[in-house]
Amino acid sequence: MTNFSELPIDYSWSFSDKTIKDTSYITHGYYTYPAKFIPQVASRLITENSFAGDIIVDPFMGSGTTIVEAIVNNRIGIGTDINEIAFLLAKVKTTPLEMTALAKEYDLIQQDLDFAVNWDYGNAVKSALEKIPDNERIDYWFLPQQKEKLAIIFARLLSIENENIRNFYFVAFAQILKSASIWLQKSVKPTRDMKKKIYDPIALFSAQAKKMLKKHSEFNALLKPSVLNDIDSFRKVQCADSRCIPCEDGKASLIVTSPPYVTSYEYADLHQLPLLWFGFMKELHDFRQKFIGSSYKKRDIIDLKSSIANGIISQLKNKKRDEVQNYYADMLETFEEIKRVLKSGGRACVVICDTEFQGIKIKNAQVFQEQFENIGFKTNKIIKREIPSKMLPSTRDSETGRFGKASDKNIKQAYPTEYILIMEKI
Repeated sequence: MTNFSELPIDYSWSFSDKTIKDTSYITHGYYTYPAKFIPQVASRLITENSFAGDIIVDPFMGSGTTIVEAIVNNRIGIGTDINEIAFLLAKVKTTPLEMTALAKEYDLIQQDLDFAVNWDYGNAVKSALEKIPDNERIDYWFLPQQKEKLAIIFARLLSIENENIRNFYFVAFAQILKSASIWLQKSVKPTRDMKKKIYDPIALFSAQAKKMLKKHSEFNALLKPSVLNDIDSFRKVQCADSRCIPCEDGKASLIVTSPPYVTSYEYADLHQLPLLWFGFMKELHDFRQKFIGSSYKKRDIIDLKSSIANGIISQLKNKKRDEVQNYYADMLETFEEIKRVLKSGGRACVVICDTEFQGIKIKNAQVFQEQFENIGFKTNKIIKREIPSKMLPSTRDSETGRFGKASDKNIKQAYPTEYILIMEKI
């Protein structure tokens, strides 16, 4: 086993010289997705550990960073995610679109929104409100004037016949929801700001869609004609569990993934605005239960194949003990699925951080390495990288593990470094 405490930081993996423009090139900047790794990390892992034409898999694809980089690096990308918003994002970000049709739809949308707002507002609002989900949480997060204009935009987007074009503009809509709500703008925690500046949703949408049009044209330009004309042969993304990867046995050459952290239910909190508008979530409590590590799952006997994991769990108390135990059990099952799809000699690159709950260090990287080695992998390399920037709160409460304010007691700095495990199937 690797002595993680003695691993030096490999600063070549920090990419600290990269700007936001660099890390959001082509389609990567469509949506502010929490905890995603930058495309430079995914691209380097792909190019250093696979060849053109290889199948690259991400069982926790999130917004599709690995899949985008697989495609632009002339590989085949396969990904799954249990979150419907992640699936929508990944599909849009990896689908080439005919730019003339996309731009024409943009012009028509602008014309229709202008007419609805300036000439027929009352009727437009009445009709639009009938087409949005009936959920009190929308009223919790959006002021009436914001909700009305968002409803007009949403109703107009629903009328787009071409599914790929409709989904493209749905992503633009999803991205503006935080700014068009009373969600505290600079917080990833679900906190209301009743004094927040009121932004015009239609202006926000128009600007975001226009920005995305330019980025999608740049994405198309990077792809070979064969990919542009038959994307389904080079990419497969599904809204599915990480333990059900749509890949045949022994066909994948490489896994590149950044799994959710132990408290993965918090991702549901952070995505709740688009989840509400698209009707994917009625009750946040219920939606949380399908995520990795949910304490609602009950198992009689769990062999985690990790003495380190067992030692960590034995020190935890109450619900947190169940969460961590279920998290490691779910991850082990995912690693077994990874083993199934990987060819012999194929590699799994897993980007993960450690954290701390109830004063106990949660050594995710060491646990994962042990689990992999106990199911038929060997360690190829362990990289420790500095994280110059990651869209997550900078602090966690050491007792609960929840994201918190810097002024709270029991706070520990979250994720200043992370590990990249490169495991090889024997």
